[in-house]
Amino acid sequence: MRHRWWVVGFQQARDDRAEGEKVSNGALDLVQARNQLLGEHNSTGRSVRLDPEALREALVDLYELWLTTKGHEVGITPDSGLALVAVGGLGRREMMPYSDLDLVLLYDDVDPQRVAEVADQLWYPLWDAHIKLDHSVRTVPQALRVAADDLAAALGMLEARHIVGDEGLSNLLISGVRRDWRAGIRSRFDALIDQAQTRWRRSGDVAHRAEPDLKNGRGGLRDIQLLDALAIAQLTDAMPGLGPEVPGGGLQQSHRRLLDVRTELHRVAGRARDQLRAQDADEIGAALRIGDRFDLARMLSDAARTVSYSTDVGLRTAGNALPRRGLARLRRVPVRRPLDEGVVEHSGEVVLARDARPQRDPGLILRVAAASAQTGLPMSATTLNRLGEDAPELREPWPKEALNDLLVLLGAGRGAVDAVEALDRTGLWGRLFPEWGVVRDLPPRDVMHTWTVDRHLMETVAEAGALSTRVARPDLLLLGALLHDIGKGRTEDHSLVGAELAVSIGNRLGLWPSDVRTLAAMVRHHLLLPDTATRRDITDSDTVKMVIDALDEDPHLLELLHALAEADALATGPGVWNDWKASLIGELVRNCRTAMAGEPLPEPTPIPDDLRARAESGGVHVDLKPGEGRYHHIVTVVAPDGPGLLSDAAGVLAVHSLRVLSAELTSVGSSAIDTFVVAPRFGDPPDPGLLRQELIRAINGDLDLASVLARKERDAIGTQPRPFAQAQPRVFWHETADPGRVLMELRAEDRIGLLSRLAAALAEAGVNVCWAKVMTMGSAVIDTFCLDLGDADTPGRRAEIAAAVLAVVPPQQPKKPPEADS
Repeated sequence: MRHRWWVVGFQQARDDRAEGEKVSNGALDLVQARNQLLGEHNSTGRSVRLDPEALREALVDLYELWLTTKGHEVGITPDSGLALVAVGGLGRREMMPYSDLDLVLLYDDVDPQRVAEVADQLWYPLWDAHIKLDHSVRTVPQALRVAADDLAAALGMLEARHIVGDEGLSNLLISGVRRDWRAGIRSRFDALIDQAQTRWRRSGDVAHRAEPDLKNGRGGLRDIQLLDALAIAQLTDAMPGLGPEVPGGGLQQSHRRLLDVRTELHRVAGRARDQLRAQDADEIGAALRIGDRFDLARMLSDAARTVSYSTDVGLRTAGNALPRRGLARLRRVPVRRPLDEGVVEHSGEVVLARDARPQRDPGLILRVAAASAQTGLPMSATTLNRLGEDAPELREPWPKEALNDLLVLLGAGRGAVDAVEALDRTGLWGRLFPEWGVVRDLPPRDVMHTWTVDRHLMETVAEAGALSTRVARPDLLLLGALLHDIGKGRTEDHSLVGAELAVSIGNRLGLWPSDVRTLAAMVRHHLLLPDTATRRDITDSDTVKMVIDALDEDPHLLELLHALAEADALATGPGVWNDWKASLIGELVRNCRTAMAGEPLPEPTPIPDDLRARAESGGVHVDLKPGEGRYHHIVTVVAPDGPGLLSDAAGVLAVHSLRVLSAELTSVGSSAIDTFVVAPRFGDPPDPGLLRQELIRAINGDLDLASVLARKERDAIGTQPRPFAQAQPRVFWHETADPGRVLMELRAEDRIGLLSRLAAALAEAGVNVCWAKVMTMGSAVIDTFCLDLGDADTPGRRAEIAAAVLAVVPPQQPKKPPEADS
């Protein structure tokens, strides 16, 4: 017995009862001893406040002592054919101050009248003492039938523990329930998931509720019991996917913290309670020596998000481990579908390819996460653990392909939120961005914000992805969304601190110095437009001058801040972004843009002499040489010019899994010169001789590129539904100094063979492309085509061309109705 001073108090309470009165008359001694534990005084009258863990242990000892003593008094002995079994909190050894007492009285070959008498002698004293009691009296076969028919009862009995009486009888129940649970888990697994999802919908997320349900909410104590049930079924480890080195200390530490908060909640409330009320948070935080309610909220967010991630991993692992029957047992081993270099899909998860070498490939972490975000497939916990153990740090500045993979990840919309959450819970995101630790699980300081700061940043990234086609630099928009509040959690102005951090991070990512300055300015001024528009006269010339002076008259920065302001507001909470604010900021931006100078239009790059000479010599030529990045290559195509050449060249590259990162398309005489910067989706690039042969086949009409690309896109999507674009594709028209020539700029999200499809659409529309510049930034494309429309340059003709171009880009994600505020 661990806490001897309260044992003395328990015995004293029994002795203080009326002299000569039998102890069996009631359980007031139990209540008095419990109150003594909660009253923070020992038997000598000195103040002794047990910490939450010690209090739970003391309560378990107390109830076991009382039940054992009472059981012996009423005849529940080892040879009596009776046994008392605890389930619930007492069964788990997690007794809370005011939790229900869940007991099962088992009997075998005992007269029913005798069983009833014993039950009454057990239950009535507890009822008379106002101790909440959940009880049942059954034989072992009866209990097993109840567990087979009632999922909730089965989950409870999995936690059963012998207290007093015939231990063999208790073991029959415990072993029988667990045996039946393992044997029947395949048929009960779907119901188990449905039950959990219903509970999550009803109770919300512990991590993001102002007054969370610590027991039933997503990431709460019920989820840990769910993991234990899956472990008993031998489908998963009870502590999946996390270790002690991850942020917050892993699942075991999170479990203890949730128990501690719930214990203090009972102690503060003076009764059983699972929902943490805001008015109790400061007192509980102080009792746990955590700090104020904000510190408590931060600790709870970390614990609950760790539990949520572990639950997702556990359910996924269990689903893959379910025993198969019938024809399912005869199916072939799941195919490993390539997703990126060193990354494949296997059994519905993103995993490492067999030949992947994490020790030599620091960018593999980002490629795995980008593939997960784009496909919507979760990353395997084993893969994340292996990356955590083996993947080295990225060198600074990052390689270009690593930056591009980061942009692909951030541009994936809602998929980016889940992927970054998984990286963060396993310690990998903090390795990429050490600054994240200050904002991780940081609670908001005002009621408008729904999310913790780190989650708000990712929500802003997701919203910014849907606005990426409104800006000329979607890459900087995504990075600005990721970092705009990175300076929070410090005493200084978070915009100023964040701007300094943005410089450090931008240099680490390998951005151009001018882009680093723009990124820092976005973070520094991310509140400039909403604050000015809602607090000052936006028609006043002094107001407009103040804004454009702060932005150094940079129209690109103004455009980026406009989109970031909307994304930030949308990610803050319901109703923060509305028509009134949108109209004010929009008018302010228009006034500032009018006061700024015009922007230079894109121009073709001069043609090197060697390429000019090759073009003048005629013929079809394809060269391939290494580019600047580890996986980047430069493909140069010189061939007789024609309406379908660009489509054929880009299509051949796409067929051979070469993703076009940028391209410049020009011509000399009757020959076209198309230069592509490409990256293989996986493996090595094909031989340039093969590319040349395929290009000639396409030019001659012997290769149906449209059909091959359609099939390749279907294979790439696999079993997942066709992905929708996050952002609305947009076409912009710019005038040039040459009559009849216009610039058409397309901003859209990428898809397999997009450039080939665009060129084919322009060719079918009868448009002459004079030159083009193509740029891919993550998953977004900015494609500029110089079109010679001649006398046919009319609004109707432009609308016709725009419609043809937009018909081949990914469709936009359908809008979902707003979720109810939790």
